[in-house]
Amino acid sequence: QVQLVESGGGLVQAGESLRLSCLASGSAFRLSVMGWYRQAPGKQRELVAIITSGGSTNVGDSVKGRFTISRDNAKSTIYLQMNSLKPEDTAVYYCYLDYGRGYWGQGTQVTVST
Repeated sequence: QVQLVESGGGLVQAGESLRLSCLASGSAFRLSVMGWYRQAPGKQRELVAIITSGGSTNVGDSVKGRFTISRDNAKSTIYLQMNSLKPEDTAVYYCYLDYGRGYWGQGTQVTVST
């Protein structure tokens, strides 16, 4: 049984930073590809960043240079450090784990005001 719990969302002003966390339960964490997706109102869910079990990362073009994904296997947690936030980053951010099938967290709201 895999459960993903996100935290760290909130309301910030443009230019500020936030760090999202995703705690994963179950034994699959160390072997899993994990990532962050986001979905803004009226838009499709899009990939923000992914990280493999070995720590290789890939970040979406729209956030490259501003967002960083990392993982702490000892804590079964991945993080998304978001710097220089823009109003267009406003969305619900979802944690994702891929291990045989996909698992999703419940999402955490990030709102960036001008």
